[in-house]
This record gives sequence, C-alpha cells and structure tokens, in this order.
Amino acid sequence: MSDARDDQLRGKIHEVLPGLRRDLEDLVRIESVSADPARWAEVERSAEAVRDLFAAEGCEARVTRYGDDGAPAVIAHKAGPEGAPTVLLYAHHDVQPENDHAEWDSPPWEPTERDGRLYGRGAADDKAGIVTHLGALRAFGDDLPVNVVVFIEGEEEVGSDSLVDLLKQHEAELRADVIVIADSGNWDIGVPALTTSLRGLVRADIEVRTLTHAVHSGMWGGLAPDALIALSRVIASLHDDEGNVAIEGLHSGPAADVDYPEERLRAESGAIPGLEWIGSGSAVERLWTKPALSITGLDAPQVDGASNTLVPSARAKISLRIAPGDTAANAVERLREHVEKNVPWGAELTFTVVDTGEATQIDATGPAYDAAREAFTEAWDGTAPVDMGVGGSIPFIAEFLETFPDASVLVTGVEDPDTRAHGANEGLHLAEFEKVVLAEALMLAKLAR
Repeated sequence: MSDARDDQLRGKIHEVLPGLRRDLEDLVRIESVSADPARWAEVERSAEAVRDLFAAEGCEARVTRYGDDGAPAVIAHKAGPEGAPTVLLYAHHDVQPENDHAEWDSPPWEPTERDGRLYGRGAADDKAGIVTHLGALRAFGDDLPVNVVVFIEGEEEVGSDSLVDLLKQHEAELRADVIVIADSGNWDIGVPALTTSLRGLVRADIEVRTLTHAVHSGMWGGLAPDALIALSRVIASLHDDEGNVAIEGLHSGPAADVDYPEERLRAESGAIPGLEWIGSGSAVERLWTKPALSITGLDAPQVDGASNTLVPSARAKISLRIAPGDTAANAVERLREHVEKNVPWGAELTFTVVDTGEATQIDATGPAYDAAREAFTEAWDGTAPVDMGVGGSIPFIAEFLETFPDASVLVTGVEDPDTRAHGANEGLHLAEFEKVVLAEALMLAKLAR
C-alpha cells in the first residue's frame, strides 16, 4: 500500500521529468559507439557527461577505467542515513552503431518525439537507464533513504571485456546489499516486469574447405564437392525437421506460465504473413528457456558477378543462445562435436570460438524483490509486475552474481516490445519512462523501510 510519502514522491518525479528528458536528449546527441574506434572520443565525452550529471546531484563522481586502454566507466557515490542499506545502480552509456541512416525516420543522433515516443540511438538502450537512476536521486535530493553507488559502464555493447577486472579493481566500493541493473525491459506497455532469467551465448565461426583453390565447375562439378554445398549440409544438420536445435547435450528447461498472444508475436517479430514458427513447446519456452541457433553471417562469393567455379572454402558465423541452467563451456564442446561429426565428404572444418557469455537464472525471492514488486505495482497503478525471461543475453549479470554473491540482483529496464533496441528507429515510450523512474524511486524508499 502507498502512503503519504509515496504520493509525495510521485509528485516529485512528475516535477523533475522535464529536466530528465533534457538530460536524456543531451546524452543521445553524443555518438558513444564503443564498437567504432573513430568515435572513441565520443565515448570519452559521454562518460564525462554522465559523471557531471551525477556530480550535480551531490554525488562524488569520477571516470575510471581498467588499465590504459580500458573503456571509460563512471562510479558515483551518495550517502544516505547511517546504517541504511547500500544499493548499486547499474547502466551503460555506450550504444550500438546506428548503421544505415536511410532506415531511420528521423536522424539517429537528434532525439525526436513522435506519437509519445522519443526516437534516437540510445534513447532507450541504455541512456534512459542512466537517466532513470539520475531521476530517482534527483527526486530525493538531500533526503536519500539509502546509500547509493552508481556504476555506469562504457563497453557493454562490445562485450564488457574489462568489466570483470573493473569489478575486482573496485570491489570494495561497489559492494552493495542490492544491485539494480537497468538494462532490460517490461512485458508490455502498461505491464511492468522483473527479468529473472536470460539465455547465455556462444558465438563461433566454422570454415569448411574442400579444395586448395577454385576450379572450373564444368570440368570438376559432379566429382569434387564445392565448399558451399558442404557448409550448407553442416548448417542444415543443426536443426531437426521441426526447427528444434539438434545439438545433443544442450540443456532445456520450463518457462513461466505466461501467455504470449499470437498476434503480438507476429507484430513484434516482423514475421511475414504465413510464416510458420520453428521448434516445439510454448512460445516463451522457445524464446526464454530452450537453446536457439542462428546463422548470422556468411563468407561466400556474392551472387552478382560470381564466376562459374567451385568455391574452395566457405565460412559461417553461428550464434547459439543457451538456456538457463546450461554453461558456455558445455555448449562450446557440444557445438564443436556436432559440426565436426556432420561435416561431409572428408572436407576440412575449422572451428573457432568468437566469444561466450553465461546464462543467468535469478532467485527472485526475498525482501528486495518484495520491495521491488510493491514499488512496481504502485508505479503502474495496481498492475503487478510479470517475472519475465529474456531470450537475449546480458552475460555481465553472471559476473555481478559471482563477484557479489550475497547481494540481491534485480534486473529492470525501460524497454517495451516496440523499443527496437539495436535497430533503426530505436524509441523510448515516454509515459512508461515516467513510471520506470517512479518505480525505482519507490523501490529505494521501500528498501530503506
């Protein structure tokens, strides 16, 4: 139940919201693409801007990094009452590349409002997460009910390579009773969520070679297999006829009993009319708690201008999402065994691991989760949050769980089914954003009580 203090907090959030939006828009204008070396200065500028925002709220704030070449992160502290719990607030200030500007309906680096959404790269993922934390602090002013540590990472979109080292380097000052990771989303507009499971990831390149050099397809076709055909057979072996991943030894598990309506699945996925779904089991099992495998890249001659020759080698990038309860090490070995067993005709196969990330299963029980659920229900005017799985991967959550095993880890976020994070026309639903900020502020108040 809400009380007078919570109602007062609701009014304060509404009061600070215009300033928060201006701060968010200023951050969106900074092209902090961590994957682009040419924009590294923008990543630095983004970190400095974030530092200054939290310093303006009375935090001790600084930019830090691991080693000389690490990405810039921001750590900020603000003390609450003596003896109050400590809450770590995480987000990241780096963003994905914007890719083809022609695919955007408005310039990706100029925040633009349309139909209640603010569009721009990073408007949701994850600069809105930063501003959510900023808004909660701003609403309390000098009456912060808990001790707060803010940690804003600068390389999440390129794999958080130095995160483990950063956590160890700053372990003492980052230690907290509760960790709030604002890098996920909600179930729907008007329906909040707490993310309690995420799939892990194994990315690997496989190369198949059949010849030492290209040869004429008429002279040698019918006797010598080309590498594209051989690679195609390996790829085809990765799924059964229903579309389930056919790699033996991977883990699958049950999912929450959540209805995912067919019309919503089709609208959110962008599926063409008549497309059949692959796999078996409920939709949320296939999306959250079963492995999934995609081919995300191919190295092969282009169709236009291709010569009439047998291709000697071909390469594919495999993206394998692994279910909570599995490990990246197990998935790597099972995938390796499968492709090596299924390469045809004595072709040579090279298997190279690109990167991995562990799956996460969170025990969403205890006082911190009780406080969060109560806060979310109040912020969404009586609608309780859904415990949601996510099919994508946020591998660094496992690092937080390992580094701070005694902390309660809550995964929240600002995204909704139409956010289009990582794609063109990424957008933040502004009315939902206000609820997200309010929910975090209410949660801090309830954690203190």
